[in-house]
Amino acid sequence: MKQTNQAQPAMSSTTVMNGIELDTLKATVSAIQNEPELGSCHFRATNTWLSGNHNRSTVTGFYGARQEIAHKQTFTMDADEPAILAGNDEGANPVEHLLHALASCLTTSMVAHAAVRGIAIEELESELEGDIDLRGFLGLSADVPKGYTAIRATFRVKADPADMETLRELTAYSPVFNTLTNGTDVDVMVEPM
Repeated sequence: MKQTNQAQPAMSSTTVMNGIELDTLKATVSAIQNEPELGSCHFRATNTWLSGNHNRSTVTGFYGARQEIAHKQTFTMDADEPAILAGNDEGANPVEHLLHALASCLTTSMVAHAAVRGIAIEELESELEGDIDLRGFLGLSADVPKGYTAIRATFRVKADPADMETLRELTAYSPVFNTLTNGTDVDVMVEPM
Protein backbone atom coordinates (compact mmCIF):
# COMPACT_ATOMS: atom_id res chain seq x y z
CA MET A 1 0.00 0.00 0.00
CA LYS A 2 1.41 3.36 -0.97
CA GLN A 3 1.44 6.16 1.54
CA THR A 4 2.45 9.75 1.04
CA ASN A 5 6.04 10.50 1.90
CA GLN A 6 5.20 13.83 3.53
CA ALA A 7 3.03 14.79 6.47
CA GLN A 8 -0.05 16.24 4.78
CA PRO A 9 -3.09 17.95 6.19
CA ALA A 10 -6.27 16.12 5.25
CA MET A 11 -9.48 17.96 4.33
CA SER A 12 -10.30 18.57 8.00
CA SER A 13 -6.77 19.81 8.82
CA THR A 14 -5.84 16.53 10.49
CA THR A 15 -2.17 15.72 10.06
CA VAL A 16 -1.73 12.34 8.37
CA MET A 17 1.61 10.53 8.03
CA ASN A 18 1.98 6.96 6.75
CA GLY A 19 -1.83 6.77 6.80
CA ILE A 20 -1.87 7.48 10.55
CA GLU A 21 -3.97 10.37 11.90
CA LEU A 22 -1.29 11.90 14.10
CA ASP A 23 -3.62 14.24 15.98
CA THR A 24 -5.72 11.27 17.12
CA LEU A 25 -2.67 9.20 18.07
CA LYS A 26 -1.04 12.07 19.93
CA ALA A 27 -4.28 12.82 21.80
CA THR A 28 -4.46 9.17 22.91
CA VAL A 29 -0.81 9.20 24.03
CA SER A 30 -1.36 12.45 25.94
CA ALA A 31 -4.50 11.14 27.66
CA ILE A 32 -2.68 7.99 28.81
CA GLN A 33 0.30 10.04 30.00
CA ASN A 34 -2.06 12.15 32.11
CA GLU A 35 -4.17 9.19 33.31
CA PRO A 36 -2.10 5.97 33.10
CA GLU A 37 -5.11 3.77 33.99
CA LEU A 38 -6.59 4.65 30.58
CA GLY A 39 -3.92 2.42 29.06
CA SER A 40 -5.30 -0.74 30.67
CA CYS A 41 -7.00 -2.83 27.96
CA HIS A 42 -8.57 -6.27 27.70
CA PHE A 43 -8.79 -7.77 24.23
CA ARG A 44 -11.00 -10.82 23.68
CA ALA A 45 -11.75 -13.49 21.15
CA THR A 46 -14.28 -16.32 21.28
CA ASN A 47 -13.75 -19.56 19.42
CA THR A 48 -16.16 -22.27 18.27
CA TRP A 49 -15.19 -25.72 17.07
CA LEU A 50 -16.93 -26.44 13.75
CA SER A 51 -15.75 -29.92 12.76
CA GLY A 52 -12.55 -31.92 12.63
CA ASN A 53 -9.69 -29.44 12.94
CA HIS A 54 -11.82 -26.54 11.67
CA ASN A 55 -12.73 -23.81 14.18
CA ARG A 56 -13.68 -20.13 14.03
CA SER A 57 -12.67 -17.22 16.23
CA THR A 58 -14.85 -14.13 16.54
CA VAL A 59 -13.82 -10.67 17.74
CA THR A 60 -16.53 -8.10 18.48
CA GLY A 61 -14.93 -5.58 20.81
CA PHE A 62 -12.57 -4.89 23.69
CA TYR A 63 -12.24 -2.99 26.94
CA GLY A 64 -10.11 0.15 26.84
CA ALA A 65 -10.14 3.73 28.15
CA ARG A 66 -12.30 2.50 31.07
CA GLN A 67 -15.14 1.39 28.76
CA GLU A 68 -16.36 -1.36 26.47
CA ILE A 69 -15.63 -0.48 22.85
CA ALA A 70 -17.41 -2.34 20.05
CA HIS A 71 -15.68 -2.80 16.71
CA LYS A 72 -17.60 -1.33 13.79
CA GLN A 73 -18.02 -4.90 12.51
CA THR A 74 -17.57 -8.45 13.77
CA PHE A 75 -14.30 -10.05 12.68
CA THR A 76 -14.06 -13.79 12.08
CA MET A 77 -10.97 -15.89 11.49
CA ASP A 78 -11.15 -19.53 10.49
CA ALA A 79 -8.45 -22.00 11.43
CA ASP A 80 -7.94 -25.53 10.13
CA GLU A 81 -5.10 -27.84 9.25
CA PRO A 82 -3.93 -28.95 5.82
CA ALA A 83 -4.89 -32.41 4.60
CA ILE A 84 -1.52 -33.86 5.65
CA LEU A 85 -2.53 -33.11 9.28
CA ALA A 86 -6.06 -34.52 8.86
CA GLY A 87 -7.67 -31.15 8.13
CA ASN A 88 -9.76 -29.82 5.26
CA ASP A 89 -7.68 -26.68 4.71
CA GLU A 90 -10.64 -24.38 5.51
CA GLY A 91 -8.34 -21.72 6.95
CA ALA A 92 -4.76 -20.97 7.86
CA ASN A 93 -3.54 -23.20 10.65
CA PRO A 94 -3.02 -21.73 14.13
CA VAL A 95 0.75 -21.33 13.79
CA GLU A 96 0.19 -19.48 10.50
CA HIS A 97 -2.24 -17.21 12.36
CA LEU A 98 0.59 -16.55 14.83
CA LEU A 99 2.86 -15.49 11.95
CA HIS A 100 0.07 -13.19 10.72
CA ALA A 101 -0.34 -11.69 14.20
CA LEU A 102 3.39 -11.08 14.45
CA ALA A 103 3.69 -9.65 10.91
CA SER A 104 0.74 -7.30 11.35
CA CYS A 105 1.83 -6.13 14.80
CA LEU A 106 5.44 -5.50 13.68
CA THR A 107 4.07 -3.56 10.69
CA THR A 108 1.66 -1.50 12.78
CA SER A 109 4.35 -0.70 15.34
CA MET A 110 6.86 0.30 12.67
CA VAL A 111 4.44 2.48 10.69
CA ALA A 112 2.85 4.27 13.67
CA HIS A 113 6.10 4.95 15.51
CA ALA A 114 7.75 6.09 12.27
CA ALA A 115 4.88 8.53 11.65
CA VAL A 116 5.25 10.07 15.10
CA ARG A 117 8.99 10.51 14.41
CA GLY A 118 8.35 12.07 11.01
CA ILE A 119 9.75 9.10 9.07
CA ALA A 120 7.84 8.66 5.80
CA ILE A 121 7.19 5.14 4.52
CA GLU A 122 6.01 4.84 0.91
CA GLU A 123 5.70 1.06 0.75
CA LEU A 124 6.27 -1.79 3.18
CA GLU A 125 5.93 -5.55 2.94
CA SER A 126 7.21 -8.42 4.99
CA GLU A 127 7.73 -12.15 4.79
CA LEU A 128 7.77 -14.36 7.87
CA GLU A 129 8.86 -17.95 8.22
CA GLY A 130 8.90 -20.15 11.30
CA ASP A 131 10.45 -23.53 12.09
CA ILE A 132 8.46 -26.26 13.84
CA ASP A 133 9.30 -29.93 14.28
CA LEU A 134 5.94 -31.74 14.30
CA ARG A 135 7.33 -34.52 16.50
CA GLY A 136 6.72 -32.21 19.49
CA PHE A 137 3.10 -31.36 18.59
CA LEU A 138 2.33 -35.00 17.75
CA GLY A 139 3.76 -36.19 21.08
CA LEU A 140 6.40 -38.34 19.37
CA SER A 141 9.36 -36.86 21.25
CA ALA A 142 9.49 -35.24 24.67
CA ASP A 143 12.80 -33.62 23.67
CA VAL A 144 11.29 -31.65 20.78
CA PRO A 145 9.52 -28.33 21.50
CA LYS A 146 5.82 -28.25 20.59
CA GLY A 147 6.00 -24.80 19.02
CA TYR A 148 8.23 -22.62 16.90
CA THR A 149 11.93 -22.88 17.57
CA ALA A 150 12.80 -19.91 15.34
CA ILE A 151 10.96 -17.22 13.41
CA ARG A 152 12.49 -14.98 10.76
CA ALA A 153 10.88 -11.72 9.63
CA THR A 154 12.20 -9.87 6.59
CA PHE A 155 10.86 -6.40 5.82
CA ARG A 156 11.23 -4.58 2.52
CA VAL A 157 10.64 -0.87 2.98
CA LYS A 158 10.53 2.01 0.52
CA ALA A 159 11.76 4.88 2.68
CA ASP A 160 14.89 6.95 3.16
CA PRO A 161 17.78 4.42 3.38
CA ALA A 162 19.19 6.41 6.31
CA ASP A 163 16.08 5.42 8.34
CA MET A 164 16.36 1.61 7.92
CA GLU A 165 18.03 0.92 11.28
CA THR A 166 15.57 3.17 13.12
CA LEU A 167 12.67 1.38 11.41
CA ARG A 168 14.08 -1.99 12.52
CA GLU A 169 14.39 -0.70 16.09
CA LEU A 170 10.77 0.49 16.09
CA THR A 171 9.55 -3.10 15.76
CA ALA A 172 10.58 -3.56 19.40
CA TYR A 173 7.36 -1.68 20.35
CA SER A 174 5.23 -4.54 18.98
CA PRO A 175 3.10 -6.17 21.73
CA VAL A 176 3.01 -9.49 19.84
CA PHE A 177 6.80 -9.45 19.38
CA ASN A 178 7.24 -8.72 23.08
CA THR A 179 4.78 -11.44 24.10
CA LEU A 180 6.62 -14.00 21.97
CA THR A 181 10.13 -13.01 23.02
CA ASN A 182 9.42 -12.39 26.73
CA GLY A 183 6.62 -14.89 27.31
CA THR A 184 3.44 -14.41 29.31
CA ASP A 185 1.33 -16.39 31.73
CA VAL A 186 -1.51 -18.28 30.07
CA ASP A 187 -4.19 -19.88 32.24
CA VAL A 188 -6.29 -22.59 30.58
CA MET A 189 -9.54 -23.70 32.23
CA VAL A 190 -11.81 -26.49 30.94
CA GLU A 191 -15.42 -26.45 32.16
CA PRO A 192 -18.51 -28.54 31.32
CA MET A 193 -21.12 -26.88 29.03
